[in-house]
Amino acid sequence: MTFISKTQHADVVLIGGGIMSATLGAFIKQLEPTWTISLFERLDEVGLESSGPWNNAGTGHAALCELNYSPASKDGSVDPSKALHINEQFQLSRQFWSHLVDSKVVGSPKGFINTVPHMSFVIGDDHVNFLKTRYEALKPNTLFRSMEYSEDQAQIAKWAPLIVKGRDPKQRVAATRAAEGTDVDFGALTRELTGYLKDSGAEVNYGHDVTNINRAAGGGWDLSLKHPASGEHGRIHAKFVFVGAGGGALHLLQASGIPESKGYGGFPVSGQFFRCTDEAITSQHSAKVYGQASVGAPPMSVPHLDTRYVDGKRSLLFGPYAGFSTNFLKTSSFLDLPLSIRPGNIIPMLAVAKDNMDLTAYLIKEVAKRHEAKVESLREYYPEASGGNWELITAGQRVQIIKKHPQKGGVLQFGTEVIASRDGSIGALLGASPGASTAVPIMIELLQKSFPKNFKAWQSKLKDMMPGYGVKLNENPELAAELEASTARSLQLEVANAVQS
Repeated sequence: MTFISKTQHADVVLIGGGIMSATLGAFIKQLEPTWTISLFERLDEVGLESSGPWNNAGTGHAALCELNYSPASKDGSVDPSKALHINEQFQLSRQFWSHLVDSKVVGSPKGFINTVPHMSFVIGDDHVNFLKTRYEALKPNTLFRSMEYSEDQAQIAKWAPLIVKGRDPKQRVAATRAAEGTDVDFGALTRELTGYLKDSGAEVNYGHDVTNINRAAGGGWDLSLKHPASGEHGRIHAKFVFVGAGGGALHLLQASGIPESKGYGGFPVSGQFFRCTDEAITSQHSAKVYGQASVGAPPMSVPHLDTRYVDGKRSLLFGPYAGFSTNFLKTSSFLDLPLSIRPGNIIPMLAVAKDNMDLTAYLIKEVAKRHEAKVESLREYYPEASGGNWELITAGQRVQIIKKHPQKGGVLQFGTEVIASRDGSIGALLGASPGASTAVPIMIELLQKSFPKNFKAWQSKLKDMMPGYGVKLNENPELAAELEASTARSLQLEVANAVQS
């Protein structure tokens, strides 16, 4: 019996079965339905690594609650530009998902997206003053016009009872709330999109490792394949390759040898969450409540108490508790980090190590934190929490980007970055947050870089799928209200009263 892929040629090869590959594949099938696609996933199912519902917070990142997307400047003011940019990106994702639902490409949206209000919650005078300044900077903008603010514990308790019950009534707190926030199961969405690819003729291969990538003499790329379970090896030629392997992308990008990959390194950060499935508790909380990160903590370590919907069941998640592991994927090798070191990236990596001692100290502290200390962190957001109702689960790995810097030698970057060869024949995505929530605009950027000749002809189709494409909705209130309402109908989401047209 043969286990290895029988296909020897494909127009497009997608490496990795996560939300990025699935989104790119869906775009290509919509834009060029005759192109052949082969997807290779090393595990037995798609969406099991970073896209898996328990490997991430499931937040529809729109900067409605994430304070790190709008930090205070030295003079105390808040610049809303990054928050606006991220919200605009998420609006594109909503529009594309709505198109797929309306076109019956995917099934019921309730399987992957649900309305969950987004809140920011802070404690103490300095943090309260910051949150009020942030609210005043965001509220006048079209995309944040529904946001509410309160310092009244009674009002905050109406929004999220668990974070107030048992709290000192004299403690100064503040919260903002955006009722149109969402919870997204990116693993379920990945499976829906991959199912669409299979139904449209794409080949989806499970249990396949792509072990090497070499430029083919006649153009395109030759990929070496391995099926670890059977020990079989094979090869496939691709005109275009997308390396969407999450933390595993760096090794394959390095293997390709493209000049654009030189100088990049990766810094892996692991994490854990507390999960509660007790209905007596989960029924009392319907919100994603984000706070302030600790000094020295990476942005993905912002504490938050979240409502989650996975397989139709409501749960609560609190965390993350950051840690450190040298593997780049949850299921990969501890040798990933040392094996990623190259002559071209060792200087940036050493520079980052020197300049981020506070981050190193924070991670060491987190790794050493005892269970009771973790429960105490939970009680800052849920004062009456009992550790016995919460189980500790391990989240997915996040590999942050290390890249060259002309003055510093190297910098640690916490966002995402699209890397493409000059001829456009291979592309990859490195980095993490806001990641999955902005998969749609990120993959549009990749399409533009990799297929510049085709991209102009695709504009009309992209506009049909996403009417807000190419438009800043924040500067077009009527269109913003129209699209927020139409995508809410398609995705079966609630629309906040202040956002309705």
